[in-house]
Amino acid sequence: MARWQPGTRERLQATALQLFASHGYDQTTVAEIAAAADVTERTFFRHFADKPEVLFAGQDDFLGIFTGPIESAPADTAPFDLVRLALDASGAFFPDERRPWSRTRQGIIDAHPALGERELGKLATLKVRLGEVLRDRGVPEPAATMAAETAVTVFHLSFAQWIAEGEDRSFSAIAHERLDALTNLVHPAR
Repeated sequence: MARWQPGTRERLQATALQLFASHGYDQTTVAEIAAAADVTERTFFRHFADKPEVLFAGQDDFLGIFTGPIESAPADTAPFDLVRLALDASGAFFPDERRPWSRTRQGIIDAHPALGERELGKLATLKVRLGEVLRDRGVPEPAATMAAETAVTVFHLSFAQWIAEGEDRSFSAIAHERLDALTNLVHPAR
C-alpha cells in the first residue's frame, strides 16, 4: 500500500486506511487510528470531523482542481473544451503513486453503503459546482448542465478504470480516451 509523505494529517489517513483494510472499517475506532499513528484522539479530531472524513478529506482541493482551469480559461473557450481542460487538470490530483491508496480506499467505500452514498454526494457536489462555474462564464442552459454532467461522468468512468487491477496508464491518458470515445459517439467518423 502506498504511503503519503510524512505529516500528521497524511499519517492519520495512511494509518486509517491500513487499519480499515486489515481490520475492517466498522471494527476500526478513532482511538485505534490515533494510537497507531502515535497521536492523541484530540489530534485526530483537529484534522478530521469524524472517521469517514479520513476517506473524504480534501473536497475543496478536489473541486478546485476541476474549477480552476475553467475559471482561468479564455472567455471564448467552448464548453466541451472547458470540460477537457478540467479533466486534464484532474490528472494532477491522481498521480500514479497514489493509485494503490486510491484502490484500497475505493474498496473500503464500495463495501459500505453509507460510504458509497457519501462518495456519490461528493460527485453530485462536483456536478453542481461545475455547472455554477460554467454558468458564471456565460455558458447557457442546458449546455452548462450537460457539460457539468459530462465532466463528472467522464471523470467517474476514468477513475474506475484508473484504479482497476492491472491498469497502469495515467489518469490523464484514460480520461482522454474516454473523452475521445464520447466525441466519437456524438460525432461518429463518417
